[in-house]
Amino acid sequence: MTIQWFPGHMAKARRQVTEKLSLIDVVIELADARVPAASRNPMIDEIISNKPRLLLLNKADLADPRITQQWLAHYEKQGVMAIAIDAASGQGLKAIISSCEILVKEKFDKMRSKGIKPRAIRALIVGIPNVGKSTLINKLARKNIAKTGDRPGVTQAQQWIKVGKEIELLDTPGILWPKFEDQLVGLRLATTGAIKDSIINLQEVMIYAIKYLREFYPNVLKERYDMNEEVLFSEEVVDIFDHIGKKRGLLMSGGIIDYDKTSDLFLRELRAGKLGRLTFENPSMLEVTTDEILEESAQE
Repeated sequence: MTIQWFPGHMAKARRQVTEKLSLIDVVIELADARVPAASRNPMIDEIISNKPRLLLLNKADLADPRITQQWLAHYEKQGVMAIAIDAASGQGLKAIISSCEILVKEKFDKMRSKGIKPRAIRALIVGIPNVGKSTLINKLARKNIAKTGDRPGVTQAQQWIKVGKEIELLDTPGILWPKFEDQLVGLRLATTGAIKDSIINLQEVMIYAIKYLREFYPNVLKERYDMNEEVLFSEEVVDIFDHIGKKRGLLMSGGIIDYDKTSDLFLRELRAGKLGRLTFENPSMLEVTTDEILEESAQE
């Protein structure tokens, strides 16, 4: 399965961001704490150039806290200021403004030395679809200004939003890149809901997720679906589909498992955190090749 998604409004958003960059003091980049590397758009590095950047690992409440700490340490070594947050509950949001003030201090000190009166920090918020930008903005602004939704592609226009006297935010639509060079990136994003379900094969995404969970979080599948080890480690992944489908009563006429509904239910439960706090990549995976994994998934 080849996953690509680059609607016209995303191309337009890239142009608009480039045009507004001269007004920006700091870039706030949101990533998904469950897939911190896969959910960072490599195009953003090209777009924002040398602007100071604050990286927010959002949805940390759904991610494995142990792995999140590994990612924060990884980015610290790279010289990237990063914070783990949960925009929905407000966890970690207090550190955002103070972190932005640190990042723009040098620029603002120069402005003061020239007699320029301090103003609100102008921050650009960027990130891929469904990573929580609008939820974050609404929490920071303490009112429902930005549209939110549990599907990607809700925000489709830029807007300036004031957050008290300290900061002004420029919201942008989520921007994916035209083609994933590594299709495992696409599978990870599809698993966490960053790509519209209507344009992907949910069964293939479920196969990827099952294989990953079977290797790194086997007890999650056993406990959630009352699954014994014979089914869990069966050579035929379809046995797991059958088990979950029967457990949830997802049957068609004749007692046949409805694999589409099974995939849909499984992914919805995973994304909602009902299987527990899960992370689908760690820093040590950044250099791992994925050809064999994808070929194996395609065969099944």
